[in-house]
Amino acid sequence: MLKLVANSDIELDIAVRDFVSKVGKESNLTLNGKEITYKNFLSNKMLIVHSIRYGIPYHLYEMIKERTPFKQEDWADFLGVSERTLIRNKTKDNFVFESISSEKILELAEVTSLGKDVFDNEEQFYLWLNTPNFALGNLLPFELLKDSYGKEMVMNELHKIDYGIFI
Repeated sequence: MLKLVANSDIELDIAVRDFVSKVGKESNLTLNGKEITYKNFLSNKMLIVHSIRYGIPYHLYEMIKERTPFKQEDWADFLGVSERTLIRNKTKDNFVFESISSEKILELAEVTSLGKDVFDNEEQFYLWLNTPNFALGNLLPFELLKDSYGKEMVMNELHKIDYGIFI
């Protein structure tokens, strides 16, 4: 099973590299020579801004979706579309999400990446997302991911946990 995950991680890195290459050409970005991986893509805020404006292609969204704890219905809710619309978009050739949806996709990718790094395993992170959190007003962190302000609160709480601050 670990081998499959490693291969899919490699596939995601390749897909991100291809996407970043297109974004760079379109946006006249000068990218330094280091290899772009999914992880360093998510940490490059300027590249994220240009990627949002360019739009996330459906195939990249699907690869990101596979690495998150969210179901199809959750994604539809986060993106403000119906599940049928998401499925219909998959059938369109070269479908690219608009900037608002692209931003939400990348926000959720960021949260998931950080959460998996902070917790020992995915299951613990997923459990944390679905457990009321005192620091977040006794809301589920999952509930806060529906808007940017809530996402920032969740990210801040994950950073605190990472640094051992449990106040």
